[in-house]
Amino acid sequence: MTEHQNPLLPVVALSGGPRLIADIGATHARFALETSVGHFEHVQVLPCADYAGIVPLIKSYLSQVPNVKIQHAAFAIANPVDGDAVQMTNRDWRFSIESVRREFGLYTLLIVNDFTALAMALPQLRSNDILQIGGEAPVAKSVIGVLGPGTGLGVSGLIPTADGFVTLGSEGGHVNFAPCDEREYEVLRFAWKEWQHVSAERLISGPGIELIYRALAQFQGQPDVALSSRDIVEKAVHDQDALCMEVIEVFCGMLGSFAANLAVTLGALGGIYIGGGIVPRILSLFKQSQFRQRFEAKGRFSQYLRQIPVYVITTQIPAFYGVSAILSEHLRGKSGDNGLLDRIQQILPELTPAEKRVASLVLDNPRTVLNEAIAEIARLADVSQPTVIRFCRSLGFAGLADFKLKFASSLTGTIPVRHSQVRRSDSTHDLSAKVIDNTVSAILSFRDQLEVHAIEHALSLLRQARKIEFYAMGNARAVALDGQHKFFRFRIPTANYGDAHLFMMAAEILGPGDVVIAVSNSGKLPEIVKAAEVALKSGASVIAIAPQQSPLGKLATVCLAVNHTEDNATFLSMISRILQLLLIDILAVGLSMDNASANVVAESGRISQLLISHLDN
Repeated sequence: MTEHQNPLLPVVALSGGPRLIADIGATHARFALETSVGHFEHVQVLPCADYAGIVPLIKSYLSQVPNVKIQHAAFAIANPVDGDAVQMTNRDWRFSIESVRREFGLYTLLIVNDFTALAMALPQLRSNDILQIGGEAPVAKSVIGVLGPGTGLGVSGLIPTADGFVTLGSEGGHVNFAPCDEREYEVLRFAWKEWQHVSAERLISGPGIELIYRALAQFQGQPDVALSSRDIVEKAVHDQDALCMEVIEVFCGMLGSFAANLAVTLGALGGIYIGGGIVPRILSLFKQSQFRQRFEAKGRFSQYLRQIPVYVITTQIPAFYGVSAILSEHLRGKSGDNGLLDRIQQILPELTPAEKRVASLVLDNPRTVLNEAIAEIARLADVSQPTVIRFCRSLGFAGLADFKLKFASSLTGTIPVRHSQVRRSDSTHDLSAKVIDNTVSAILSFRDQLEVHAIEHALSLLRQARKIEFYAMGNARAVALDGQHKFFRFRIPTANYGDAHLFMMAAEILGPGDVVIAVSNSGKLPEIVKAAEVALKSGASVIAIAPQQSPLGKLATVCLAVNHTEDNATFLSMISRILQLLLIDILAVGLSMDNASANVVAESGRISQLLISHLDN
């Protein structure tokens, strides 16, 4: 298969050029170039076992397609995705999303769970992409459940919202397997010989079919012949081998009970959708199996399940539609109020000189652009009206009206969360206003992303601290010095080290009850990270004020995340320092409200409220 087009979707060209789309499982990886919305060309299936990692896999595909410039890519992957580092569960691959993005010179690379992508694809499936197995009509605007046995057992769901659906991230395939009859109990006992914990995925999957075959063969006294799941399926469907057919019957029954559990857990009146590579291959047997009977066998809730339809997804590339939708939404800036303005800043180098003038007008005069017609926008930017349209399409929008709709939602409130570059031609008034606006906007964004539980954890450590030491280097030393000054006022022994040799020596003599506050703009300085490791080994706790996904942030006992991006290698860090100082202030106010701290202050003849201006009288 080299091309696929969904006729339900309009043909809308992608102004940023073709997008690289992939569905990467543990066994096979499917790739395509999306050249217009829902139009996939050069679809290829590659065996994952032939490649040592994701980079050579992508290189292999790109070497077989036309030499086109790809700026945006999105991959569905059969694995949980949490942060930048990915360690695949069913394949010995590990990689950094950011490193892969840079390797291929991509502007955007999204990695999402494969069943999140599958769930996002459901609204775009056509009637001939699915086959209904029992049940009635789905209830409109209701929860939808998704599952799919393949190399593993994926689980997800769609939750209805006012303007569509949101996906449910889940690892539901790893719940305990529950047998429903004596035969399944014997299969479970057989599995217990290999694993102490037997999840549903161990049996309701490709490897599970192989395990069921071995178990049933042993029970029936047949030779212990190892067959692959593919061979078992082929023999069941074509050769009508009795044992293989029984294996598929047991598999379908287990799948029916698991699907029913998912339906009642989610209240999935919108239906249950079954994806994955196994069920479409056994469809003739599946339709005649005990699947639907087991799906409805829920005692008092049998009638509830009887009305819920089950659909088998028969199209070969359902995840492509979901990945495409997720990437499109990301490029439109739906991930956050400041996404669109940030996106405009980021694509400036890629725009033509005329398009850059439109971008500058949007960034400097957002309300004007929102309120004016295309002719006036073109006049103010000194460009043609088609240039305004091209600018909108470079961001993934169909035109100006589509752009304005999203742009309006990003400008709610009195202060848009954005960054305005100071120009050499700016007056003192303008540069002052921009510096203040940039800082205020960053603070508002920081406030919305603040992790309260992390602050509570940090405060609990500080309230019990015997001693607090601050480790920082470079520009961050000013923040550490401010923290030492404030915390010493609470009569807590404090120290501040800005030299790598000194704070390494200091970390070695710490002990339980001591706390290190390590401040770093990047969270990557080897000296800071090493000192934090030594402090933890000594029994002390480490509070990191650093980016969440940095080495220091991941290592620390608790991370107070400052994820504001600044080019520290080229420019002096400014806004990050303000955010770090705010965290110090939050901790100081939190300590001052603690009864123990207040008592210490009172004994010294001072009143805690005089020390902290944020507190009332």
